[in-house]
Amino acid sequence: MGKSQDRSLDRPLEGKVALVTGASRGIGVAIAERLAEAGASLALVARTLEAGPGARLAGSLAETVAAIERAGGRAVPIVADLANPADRARIVPEARAALGPIDVLVHNAAAAIYAPVAEIPLKRRQITFEVNVHATLDLAQAVLPEMRARRRGWIVYLSSASSQHPKGPPYGRGESTTITVYGASKAALERITTGLAAEVYGDGVAVNSIAPVAAVRTPGAEALVGELLTTHPELVEPVEWLAEAVLALATCDPHTCTGRILYSGPFLDDIGRKPDVG
Repeated sequence: MGKSQDRSLDRPLEGKVALVTGASRGIGVAIAERLAEAGASLALVARTLEAGPGARLAGSLAETVAAIERAGGRAVPIVADLANPADRARIVPEARAALGPIDVLVHNAAAAIYAPVAEIPLKRRQITFEVNVHATLDLAQAVLPEMRARRRGWIVYLSSASSQHPKGPPYGRGESTTITVYGASKAALERITTGLAAEVYGDGVAVNSIAPVAAVRTPGAEALVGELLTTHPELVEPVEWLAEAVLALATCDPHTCTGRILYSGPFLDDIGRKPDVG
């Protein structure tokens, strides 16, 4: 086997352009770095470029770009608020102008707003669905014309086990419903995944969603559900698993791997490529 063939196996995204949202920290950073390692040029999206004074969580879009460039990759930052329709309409045109047509779309950004169903205000519901559902559709609609014209493309959505329904009745006493609206937005995303996959099946475009089985240990997860991560370590998976699963879905055969609602650990077991992270 020649060197060029070896390189194509190690860098399956060589010459391709990937757009990743929510790329300032946590899961988004891990995905961006894994796709860059696989050879992709990256357009990375977050709401701000630099972490502001007193930022609650470490990490920034500028730091992600700099880390990829230090490793020899290519990345451009795009600052946009995915809750704002006018703002997110700029994303794909700016990415295309900087890097060329998008081959891979990874929508990782999410508005994780938790509150009881009986109390969550309209404004918070609107933000949740703008980022988790409407941005999903707007970005897909922006990248699909060129994907369909070239008969090549991969769309990967990050979902959540919160899309599953609670089991009952009976329900546990005082059972929390704070993730219901967030889960509803992810259930909508999963239905969009399967419907869009069916719609573009003949166009060489794969559309899939991937979620962790429960939680991924990131600074954001520590802030939101840190107690769960500590008391139930069996429910926590390393971020490398999710990043590897996204890479697998960004390089899969669109004719055989599309319209799938997947969980990262079991999916990686099925395809035999779960990273050993110690």
